[in-house]
Amino acid sequence: MKLKIDPERCQGHGRCYDLAPALFGEDDEGYGQVLGDGVVPANEQQTARLAVANCPERAIEIL
Repeated sequence: MKLKIDPERCQGHGRCYDLAPALFGEDDEGYGQVLGDGVVPANEQQTARLAVANCPERAIEIL
């Protein structure tokens, strides 16, 4: 599983990095960004799905 954020859709609500701080961070303007290479460790996959489901703009994609 790998994560990607569409910067065109992200509005900077911050739910992704609030729910999954090991997977997401924020850029200088408060918009979400995937940490590292975006590959989700097995023990974080449930958390990744939770973050995807809670993004108001559906800006996060599981690849």
